[in-house]
Amino acid sequence: MYLLNTTNISHSFDTLLFEDINLSIAPQESISIVGRSGSGKSTFLHICSSFLTPQSGEVKLFDNNLYSQTNKEIETLRRYDIGIIFQSHYLFKGMSAIENINIASLLSNQPIDEDIIQRLEIQECMNKKISELSGGQQQRVSIARVLSKKPRIIFADEPTGNLDTNTASLVMDVLLEYVAQNNAGLMLVTHDIALANRCNQKYLLENKSLIKV
Repeated sequence: MYLLNTTNISHSFDTLLFEDINLSIAPQESISIVGRSGSGKSTFLHICSSFLTPQSGEVKLFDNNLYSQTNKEIETLRRYDIGIIFQSHYLFKGMSAIENINIASLLSNQPIDEDIIQRLEIQECMNKKISELSGGQQQRVSIARVLSKKPRIIFADEPTGNLDTNTASLVMDVLLEYVAQNNAGLMLVTHDIALANRCNQKYLLENKSLIKV
């Protein structure tokens, strides 16, 4: 069974971004998508992760047609099974780091994963308000929040764009370990070729097509 399977996905805004994209992600598989700015990488990720209905084609998530499901069913997927990591943190600034992580744990009925917090090296941040943390610390807190709910598939849109090289490598270590240990999948959109090369499969979105490289 594939975690994700897309068939002939096409989408445009003012102009055609991409057409007839076919892609699959199996358990314990990580794939990266690279390409120039404006090529449609983030748009494709948003389509696969339930946030944007494609103009044509089909997205199957866990063997079910994603966009034929009800809004309530999609919200349930987001709460329990889909992990979304954006470049922006979307954390609650007036709350502490541990309170932010706890929200996701309560919603998904999963205990906070202390091991992930340690692996991301943010133990000392837990009782601090988000407004007191650096941008890199905030990003790692947001990643810990996503992983603590134990998603079956992770969609990461430039998750290391604001991190230094060493911290970006650490974050990638944690993501790949999570995928391997939890039978999960990862779709990574990035401009960082070194990180993209660490995934099982790498794709280039160029000239409206997704090309395996």
